[in-house]
Amino acid sequence: MKGQEWYQQETVVESYEDKRFSRGGGRLTDRLEKEAVGEALAPVEDRKILEIACGTGRFSVMLAQQGADVVGLDISAPMLGEGRRKARQAGVDDHLEFLRGDAARLPFPDDHFDSVFAIRFFHLVDEPERYLSELARVSKDQVVFETYNRFSGRSLYNWALPMGSRLYSRREVDGMLAAADLRLTGETHEFVVPFGLYRKLPGGVAKAFRSVEEAVDRTPLGDSLASISYWSATVE
Repeated sequence: MKGQEWYQQETVVESYEDKRFSRGGGRLTDRLEKEAVGEALAPVEDRKILEIACGTGRFSVMLAQQGADVVGLDISAPMLGEGRRKARQAGVDDHLEFLRGDAARLPFPDDHFDSVFAIRFFHLVDEPERYLSELARVSKDQVVFETYNRFSGRSLYNWALPMGSRLYSRREVDGMLAAADLRLTGETHEFVVPFGLYRKLPGGVAKAFRSVEEAVDRTPLGDSLASISYWSATVE
């Protein structure tokens, strides 16, 4: 998996959220991503939810605050340590457990969770069908995930990244869903401007870009230009 060693470095974890989500355009993308996840999984109260590649618990803590019982799984011990600190600070550590593990071999029985989701994950994997099938195995109801889109501005942005990202066509996503015995029930397409660029913008500029994006979204070209897609599916 791409970036496995990078995400486990203490120095990366220490500055991870500050660089990405604490100011300007990063704060905007953080809010929009949380809205997308919340809408896809709602309602979450009293549901048992697994987050794959939970990192520092950005989404897991939010869902626990909304009444879900959450397990966050990640391969990075330093990331998980930061997640536990945030859960204690938010007062939700009794509804949130962090585990270190491999998403290709989940340590849970079949149909163990109501919902399983993975955000900022599938752009790193080499065998997406294998991972998605494992997510579907441990869910008795819903799987939510995102992909970076091949035919979008993300293709250009990818050239500037040290690790790059795996990009997906709609045909590939449909093939992944079929291989995992999942039925697509919802989709949302976002960010004509890749969010990696958003976080480099001052808040006012980012909001202006977002206004333009929302106008594009209302046109027939909106979905096809989006750099990220959120997919919600049910287990067959």
